[in-house]
Amino acid sequence: MPAKLVRPLALRVALTVPALVLRAGGLVPAPVAGLLLFGMAVVAASFVLAWAAEAAQVDISGGLAIAILAVIAVLPEYAVDLYFAYTAGSDPEYVSYAAANMTGSNRLLLGLGWSVVVLVALALAKRRSGRSLRELTLEGGYRIELGFLAIASVVAFLIPATGRIPLVLGFALLGFFVFYLWKVSRAEAGQPHLVGPAATIGELPKRARRVLVTVLFAFAAVVIVMCAEPFAHSLIETGTSLGVDRFLLVQWLAPLASEAPEFIVAILFAVRGRGDEAIGTLISSKVNQWTLLVGSLPIAYLSGGGGAALQLDARQVEEVLLTATQTLLGVAALLTLRFPRWAAWALLALFGAQFAFPGQAARYVLCGVYAALALVALLRNRRHIVATLTAPFRAEPVRTEPRSPVSASGPI
Repeated sequence: MPAKLVRPLALRVALTVPALVLRAGGLVPAPVAGLLLFGMAVVAASFVLAWAAEAAQVDISGGLAIAILAVIAVLPEYAVDLYFAYTAGSDPEYVSYAAANMTGSNRLLLGLGWSVVVLVALALAKRRSGRSLRELTLEGGYRIELGFLAIASVVAFLIPATGRIPLVLGFALLGFFVFYLWKVSRAEAGQPHLVGPAATIGELPKRARRVLVTVLFAFAAVVIVMCAEPFAHSLIETGTSLGVDRFLLVQWLAPLASEAPEFIVAILFAVRGRGDEAIGTLISSKVNQWTLLVGSLPIAYLSGGGGAALQLDARQVEEVLLTATQTLLGVAALLTLRFPRWAAWALLALFGAQFAFPGQAARYVLCGVYAALALVALLRNRRHIVATLTAPFRAEPVRTEPRSPVSASGPI
């Protein structure tokens, strides 16, 4: 292994050792210590995951590499949410926790994750070019991922409309996710622009490169799965000791901890000037959360002793409706494959508004605001609606040549 790869890789692995030792020994540190040690391990594993995903694009399509990255990055979210859903099969109190964790993670991903990544990418692009830029531009191939998200977003409205997540919907969403993986795997591998450790990995002989990438993916997955849950628990215990409501901790702080890997990876991409891949990662994460995660909940609920449908209470119906309308706005704003600055600020402001106005009436007002803005964006971008909805079903995926991830649209 090249010396210039050994040092950064050894450092990241070393940062995970204390947390792995704690987990292997069944030791439970104090909440603040756990927050530090498990959080450090998750951050280190996120760097390894980013390097593996970048280097993997030498051998497989960029879309599939990003999809694998997204699945691994959200494994902690699945572990936490499926635990709540499984336990809800015998303890109805956990139904609200399962739905709260799912809706909280989804809204964090789009409202905070998408917005911050775009604003970071545009700010860094301004620093490099000296011009204030208006939007982040995605490659044409990302229309496939956006098409899958658009369809899943429309289907998601069935949940608040019926007040439950039935088993048949769960299996349909899981099948749609498998189709998504198959579709993005069909694109040809390109010649990615790699830097740092990822470039060193990409330059290795084919067999050594593939083995190392596989090992790095597996290592990152193991660390994230083992450390993210105790990281979330440490965060919740710390918040509880400060008098924060447990429901809010489950809905927001636990997802914030479990979503940390994908946020870190996306910001790493944005900092490197690869804003399109940063947003592509978060779009892929959103696709698998709206399909694989939501689809798995009724199956976990049934396995835990529940019925053939995960029933939601009135509060959770509101939460799912708010999440669905937020997602619809995100899709509508991206139909042109350009993420404008105004959309990033709007999503971030509306995400913050739900904390300033936490009541039931405020949630419905926010649903209306999201829906109204989505309607305006859909009307403005209506020429791209059909192309986006049909993109997942076209015989041959279309990939454009790589271009600058930030549009030079001129100063604002």
